[in-house]
Formats: sequence, C-alpha cells, structure tokens
Amino acid sequence: MLIDLHTHSTASDGTDSPTALMRAAAGAGLDVVALTDHDTVAGHAEALAALPRGLTLVTGTEFSCRMDGIGLHLLGYLYDPDEPELARERQLVRDDRVPRAQAMVTRLRELGVDITWERVRELARGVVGRPHIAAAMVEAGVIGSVSDAFTPEWIGDDGRAHVGKHELDVFTAIRLIKAAGGVSVFAHPAAAHRGAVVPLPAIAELAAAGLDGIEVDHMDHDPATRAALRALAGDLRLLPTGSSDYHGERKTIRLGEHTTAPEVYEELVERASGGAPVTG
Repeated sequence: MLIDLHTHSTASDGTDSPTALMRAAAGAGLDVVALTDHDTVAGHAEALAALPRGLTLVTGTEFSCRMDGIGLHLLGYLYDPDEPELARERQLVRDDRVPRAQAMVTRLRELGVDITWERVRELARGVVGRPHIAAAMVEAGVIGSVSDAFTPEWIGDDGRAHVGKHELDVFTAIRLIKAAGGVSVFAHPAAAHRGAVVPLPAIAELAAAGLDGIEVDHMDHDPATRAALRALAGDLRLLPTGSSDYHGERKTIRLGEHTTAPEVYEELVERASGGAPVTG
C-alpha cells in the first residue's frame, strides 16, 4: 500500500483544487491520501465528492500551534469537525489570515519589495497565506524560489517582514483533537530551515500529554534526522509517519515521495473515533 498522510489543496496553500488533488493522488498510484489543509476542513466535502474509485481519503487538518514561544504544526486526523471548541479555534486562525498577510505585504513594501496586496490575493485564488506572498516575491524578481522567502531576511519565523498569528497552545491542541475523537501527529518536527524548532527532548512532554505520533519521513529531514526521530518514536511509543507534504506546483515534492507504513496507518485509524477513512 502507498499511504501519503500530508497534502494541501487550494483550501489552504496548495495549487491543486481538492478535486484535482484526488485525481492526482490516484494517478500517482496512492492507495490512501490525507487532505490536511492548514487550520481548515473546507476542502473535505469537495474531495469526498471527487474521490476516485479505489482511493481512500483520510480527513485531517494541519493546526498552527506554539510551544514555549516556538511555532509548530500539528496534524489532526479523523476528528469530528463539528466539535465546537476545536471548530472555534480553527475559525480564530482563519479570521487572522487576511490582516496578517496584509501586514506582511506592508512591511515588505517598506523594505523596498514591489508587490501589492491585490496581486497576492490573485495568486491565492482563495485562502491567503505566506506562500502566496512568497509567490508574489518570486514574480517580482526579489527571490528565486518560494522557499527563499521563508528566511530571517524576509517572512520566515522572526523574519524582518514576519507578522505573528493566532496559534493554539500545542497541549490544548492535543487535548482538543483527542476530545474530538482524533489522532495527533507532530508535523516535520525537525525542519530547522523554517525557523526555530522544538528541542527533541521536549517531544517527551507532548507524548505524555497524549500526542500519538511524529512525522519522520519528510522532505525537510535528512537521513540522520530521520534515524534520530525514528529512534525517538520507538522510545516514546509514538507512531512514526511519512508523507510528501504536497503543495502542488508550489513545491517540487511529488505525491507519495514519502509514505507511511501500512501497520502504522492501521494503528492510527484504530485510535480514531471521531471519523473514519472513506474509500471511493
């Protein structure tokens, strides 16, 4: 089985619509794909309606969180999207997106970057985020690639033009996901090029609080890092997942480039009570 548990659509910062993403997943030979847009479930209904025969969809969300002043992402799978407290937190993050992005565009313009808010909105074609600002910077010739924007020089965490956003306390997020019947996995925990990361020993605190897994096989982890994370997952009895973190044309990673072992996927599904995978 080919199982990819982390992808994005135009419901957040991917370039494929949920429909196109499901077709691409089937075309890539995946058996299971998770749709995990940032802080939203907006793409799930369309993805379910477009699910090709034989492809299984796992619904999920990538939550924006913080721990000891450090930003991190938490993947929540198969939770009840109507659970009111968790739904309220998703809404708070979404409501913060536009003013935050506008403020970053203003800061970039003050730094001499010739981009406009109107163009960023056009590039987003929906929910706006930092990748759309980065795409506008590439278009303006300021940087060579989208990833070049996510640095201290520009809009990376603590960057010159970075603006903070509403983020869930990670312990609260773990609690809320579990209360909604879901399973929580720490996304790309050692992606240091994105900014400060949570020290690996601190992951034990998250495990003690109910974290279910950590994303081990990811494009932002080199082989040595993956080995260390896999060993840590074993020590803490966490599920070691793997995924592409696919964003369509916005990143070079392919669907299914990194995957999750079938036995890990089966355990993840077994732990969930708020939802179940759907097969087309």
